[in-house]
Amino acid sequence: MFAPAFIQLFITFGINDAIDILLVAIILYLAYNLVKGTSAINIFIGLAFIYFAYIVIKAFDLKLLSSILGKFVNLGVIAVMIVFQQEIRKFLLYLGSNEFIRNKNWKNLFKLNMNLNDLSSVQVDAGIIAEACMNMSASKTGALIIIARKSDLKFFINTGDLLDSALSCRMLENIFYKNSPLHDGAVIVVDNRIVAARCILPVSENDNFPAHYGMRHRAAVGITENTDAIAISVSEQTGAVSFTVNAEIKSNLSKENLIFLLEKNTKQ
Repeated sequence: MFAPAFIQLFITFGINDAIDILLVAIILYLAYNLVKGTSAINIFIGLAFIYFAYIVIKAFDLKLLSSILGKFVNLGVIAVMIVFQQEIRKFLLYLGSNEFIRNKNWKNLFKLNMNLNDLSSVQVDAGIIAEACMNMSASKTGALIIIARKSDLKFFINTGDLLDSALSCRMLENIFYKNSPLHDGAVIVVDNRIVAARCILPVSENDNFPAHYGMRHRAAVGITENTDAIAISVSEQTGAVSFTVNAEIKSNLSKENLIFLLEKNTKQ
């Protein structure tokens, strides 16, 4: 029963079937790139396995098992929206960004990582930020600084206290001073201005997140998973300065290394 259907499939195989398979392969590839490196990859593989099993069972005409899995597959869209809400949000943010609309190089769609080198320059004084971070590192003052690029951070800005202050070393150090009412949360810098402090950020849900990093680093990875922003964190325990972009952390940086990374990732 299975063999004739299998043979008939290839006898009637045409150009429409080839296009259909190609489009499905592209969608699966994009979905895999979207969840790669996160805890969602295991769920993605599990759902793909269940759907493949459903197709095989249906081909063998196992009616009872096919009916049970069919009900599960029918609810799969709702389950995917719930389980992959962060990944879907990231994908939609990228599709709706000006960078994607104006992008002439469509191969970047297959990266889905919003590479920094593809972005136009962002105005930021790397020297001021690096000096403030080194001063806070020496006193082991915890800090989390977010630098906006193309992604709209208004949602995260509205979770904190609006400042709209000029970017300065003293201002950053005063905000993160331990007795300051603004020291909890993150500072968001847009176009070389401190627009908000005490902002609440999403934290990474990656199961493989290194245990020696604290909540500031998890928040730094979380914001860079959902947007193209840059995150700079200073550890309150060790004083180590870290640079995070595209969910990748570079830690234990010197002042020169931090300035280099800031300039590299904000200028073409």
